[in-house]
Amino acid sequence: MRVLVKGAGVAGLTVAHELMRHGAEVTISDPSRNFGRAASWLAGGMLAPWCERESADAVVLERGRDAAERWEAILPGKVVCNGTLVVAPNRDQNELKRFASRTTGYRWVDEGEIAALEPSLAGRFRHGLFFPQEAHLDPRKVLQSLKDDLSAQGVIFIDELADDGGFSEIVDCTGGAHIGHMRDLRGVRGEMLYLQSEEVLLSRPVRLLHPRFPVYIVPRGKGLFMVGATMIETDFKGPITARSLMELLNAAYALHPAFAEAAVVETGAGIRPAFPDNLPRVTRQGKTTLINGLYRHGFLLAPAMAEEAADLIFSRHTSDRSRQCA
Repeated sequence: MRVLVKGAGVAGLTVAHELMRHGAEVTISDPSRNFGRAASWLAGGMLAPWCERESADAVVLERGRDAAERWEAILPGKVVCNGTLVVAPNRDQNELKRFASRTTGYRWVDEGEIAALEPSLAGRFRHGLFFPQEAHLDPRKVLQSLKDDLSAQGVIFIDELADDGGFSEIVDCTGGAHIGHMRDLRGVRGEMLYLQSEEVLLSRPVRLLHPRFPVYIVPRGKGLFMVGATMIETDFKGPITARSLMELLNAAYALHPAFAEAAVVETGAGIRPAFPDNLPRVTRQGKTTLINGLYRHGFLLAPAMAEEAADLIFSRHTSDRSRQCA
């Protein structure tokens, strides 16, 4: 079976991996080189289904709880299984209680336990929530590694639009390109920045709760930190706004004052496609399978959605062969 995958973001690469596992001959088409237009490039890379359950449907937890194991099987050694720490300023302890009431999979930690988990945060927070089963990865390293692995296995990458006619199956993973064309699909803007600081050490993603502007900070190693959280209901594709930049920086400073002296090495903004229920969908249109609506759960849910898409494609072909034999 020859399959054309459109889009080389996390959805396209994971479905290509799944199709290869089933023996398909795969070509990936993406006009933007080096993930330049992929929302995945700006992702946090948190495999945090229990934390996400605080604001997401139960299906996100159900489908994402084995994400770390799935990614470890795809790219051994790329997943960091150190859990997630959630804290709040002392004046916002009710935010911790509210967060805890909406999810599971955590244990309460006190000031001493927080210091043991993250020595850089010693004395800064009285209470927190620790989610030991959660994990994280570096999206940029994972995307490049997965692309390299697929290339080594024979997947063909082309940076131009391919003619659909030469393929028995098409998998469309172009995400935001369908906003305005696919029913109910909308854009949700996310903004982020990278900070460089040698004065702060973190071993895991830390979420700082705030009634108005919660934020997450994810360590990337060698003093680099990704800071993000914005979810703005718009498909405006311009650069990060001054307001969002100030809020992200203020939140980082609230987590640790040393971030005031950090270098801002990168800012970015991207559009994440989402359906009204904020859940992804795998659908069929003729010989095309579409994966879309990953919202803010790209790396968390992409492996499960890729498996669903591959099962749909191969079950269809099995059914077609059965009818022909009959």
